[in-house]
Amino acid sequence: DDGLAMGELREFQAKAPVLALAGAHRIMAGLATGKDPDPYPTAQEFAADCEIMAQGLEYAARLGLTSLTNMDGNPYTLRILEHLRTEGRLTARVKVPFHYASGCTLADLDIASQMARDYCDDWLSSGFVKLFMDGVIDSGTAVMIHDYPDRADWRGEPLWSEAEFAAIATEADRRGLQIAVHAIGDGAVRRVLDGYEQARVANGPRDARHRIEHIELIDPADIARLKDLGVTASIQPIHAPGASDFPLQPTMNKIGQARWGDAYLHRTLADAGIPLAFASDWPVADLNPLRGIQSALERPVYEGAADERLPLHDILAAYTTGGAYATHSETRKGQLRAGYLADLIILNGDIETATPSEIGAMQVDMTICGGQIVWEQSGAF
Repeated sequence: DDGLAMGELREFQAKAPVLALAGAHRIMAGLATGKDPDPYPTAQEFAADCEIMAQGLEYAARLGLTSLTNMDGNPYTLRILEHLRTEGRLTARVKVPFHYASGCTLADLDIASQMARDYCDDWLSSGFVKLFMDGVIDSGTAVMIHDYPDRADWRGEPLWSEAEFAAIATEADRRGLQIAVHAIGDGAVRRVLDGYEQARVANGPRDARHRIEHIELIDPADIARLKDLGVTASIQPIHAPGASDFPLQPTMNKIGQARWGDAYLHRTLADAGIPLAFASDWPVADLNPLRGIQSALERPVYEGAADERLPLHDILAAYTTGGAYATHSETRKGQLRAGYLADLIILNGDIETATPSEIGAMQVDMTICGGQIVWEQSGAF
């Protein structure tokens, strides 16, 4: 009666008024539409948005991040980052896709192609397209192959039909663009793989390294298809229920015990030779990669399922060389090697001898990107 929100805002259209009140609607226009804000920001608004982005970059630098992928993709985001670069405030290398959102047409891929041409150096780059195929498990919006255990005749609704996604994937691939698709349920993962396969048939094979984001549930029959199609699995260790911030329930009940052995298959995918790139999914989950490493080490073994924990060095590789591979930059970064980009961090402890909880509690004493100190803990040296 008093106008106080008492429920949960699930759809972007419902969240938009709240974001507007917080002054974040312009900087998140890429997430909403894939296009620039309309009306286009004034000089004062652009300056305010630059400050928001600068705060995010500073926070990332404090956590030791030297390369970022900002999925809220549109040209406006890159213009903000370019402005910060001219001011000497770009503290990380940032890759930004074009978000092919609901309402876009194939002609809108011209925007993605232009972004790829305009931004293609080691600091700011684009060259790929982001889409959503489904939602999340807890709300029943992840697309499944089988019915949800608690809801007969419901498998979720894909955001793109098979024909629609195949057309998008084929055209984006034809343009030489990489594709990254949010797909959490096994039904969504399969639809994305079907689209990638059709793109390959239409355009011929190439080193596209198309990605699937999350892959929280996958049918065993589709694991080999990931490898055959050269797909990179972009995984967030902190998402695994019981690993850290996300509780076991309601997710595990929504999956159903019969499918626990097909959920969050980090080690299974790695053992199958699938390229892994670990990331955060911030702000949905903690941006801190050290807590992500802790989550990957401490995640529970689900009843009746295999142990999907990876060794520390494999986890570190997924966060470093794996991320570089996912962005076609493994010959320039991701390792401490002569001739590679000088991106590194100094921690306040020994990650190889620390316990998982000690790793999660570690702090970054210094972040160096491009040979320049972009963050230094006061009093650390």
